[in-house]
Formats: sequence, structure tokens, C-alpha cells
Amino acid sequence: MDRTVDAINLAAAGGEISLVGLFIQADIVVKIVILCLIGASVWVWAVVFEKWSSLRRVGKAADGFEDRFWSGGSLDELFDDEGSQPSHPMAAVFGAAMGEWRRSVRVAGADVSHTSVRERIDRAITVTVQREMERLERWMVFLASVGATAPFVGLFGTVWGIMRSFSAIAAMHNTNLAVVAPGIAEALFATAIGLVAAIPAVLAYNKISTDLSRFAGRLEAFGSEFSAILSRQSEERV
Repeated sequence: MDRTVDAINLAAAGGEISLVGLFIQADIVVKIVILCLIGASVWVWAVVFEKWSSLRRVGKAADGFEDRFWSGGSLDELFDDEGSQPSHPMAAVFGAAMGEWRRSVRVAGADVSHTSVRERIDRAITVTVQREMERLERWMVFLASVGATAPFVGLFGTVWGIMRSFSAIAAMHNTNLAVVAPGIAEALFATAIGLVAAIPAVLAYNKISTDLSRFAGRLEAFGSEFSAILSRQSEERV
């Protein structure tokens, strides 16, 4: 009875229903759903900002590193400056390959042109690329999960709210639109919040996934080129 009266008053208040009013009048289950979706939406934007800033930072660092790498300077000096304690993925790939090659060269009597040495260098590059990409891909599963599940969570809140509204209608034996509309509006509000959380998550996931794949390809290409350079230097030492 009180819920129905509140709904009527809410509908009659100038014919307008505010979002805050809808939330206040909603059932406790619908409120929990809405709060969870709002929290997920805020976290989605935090992840998007973190990924955007991280990709921008590592991209600029990779540009500067490649400029120095291809400038023709000493690889040993570059390794001592950046490869030994890498601060970005490109330097980490370089450091892993260069470190493996240095260890192979130090082995007394080692044939640095042997296939096993090249295989170890390639494996070091592959493992490093995977490790660095795993770091960059952190929280991507969260974006995918929110994009896939948020609409259904909102739909659950909607279904629950509509069930409560129809239960109130049955108890009051009153199908007046002024009684029905506010309760249904509260329920549909949950679906709207679910879409607000899901749509940015899906768009961001697609865009960031594309950027991550592009950057992974860049790391792999650099690793392959550097591995070929080390192989040529190994052959020249024989």
C-alpha cells in the first residue's frame, strides 16, 4: 500500500520522474543491481584511462628506443643503458635477447653460430613478449566480462522490479497507469544502467584489443629483426 501511494505521488509530481527518485523508490534488490552496475561502469572508465595512458607511454618509449637502436650505435652500450634494467617492453625484448647472446658468447669454446644458440635467443624473445603483453593486457578480461554481462544484470533488475510492480497491482486490484508506470520505470532504469556500463566496455575492449595486437606485432617484428642481427654477428665471429 505505501509503495503504491509513493508511486502515485512520484508520477503525479509534475509528470516528471527523476533518476534519483527512481532509485530511491526502487526495491532493495533493484537498488543493489543499480549500485553494482554503477560501480562497474566507474571501474570500466578507470581501466580505459589506465590502458590508454599505458599504451601511449610504451608507444612513445618504443619509438625513442627504436630510433636509438637503428642509429648505428653500440649495442653493448645500449644494453648497459636500457637493456639491463628495462623500463618498457621494447627494451625488455632487447635485453632478453642481448643477455642470452652475451651468455652464449662467454661460454668457453661455444659455437655461437650453432642452431641451439639461435633457438635460445628466439625463445627468450618469445617468452619476454608474452610476459610484457600479459602485463599490458591486465584487466582486459574485466572489460570483456562487463560488456558481456552488464545488460543481463540490468535485465535481472528489470525483471525483478516488474515482478514487484505486478505483485503490487494484484494486491491493490488497480491497473491505473499512474500506479503501473513508476514501478515499471524503476525496473527499466536498471536495464538502462546496464547498457551504460556495457556499451563503453565493449567499445573500449575492441579498440584496446586492436591496439594491443598491433603493439604485440611490433614487439615480435623487432624481436625477429634483432634475432637476425645477432645471428649474423654470431656467424661473423666464427
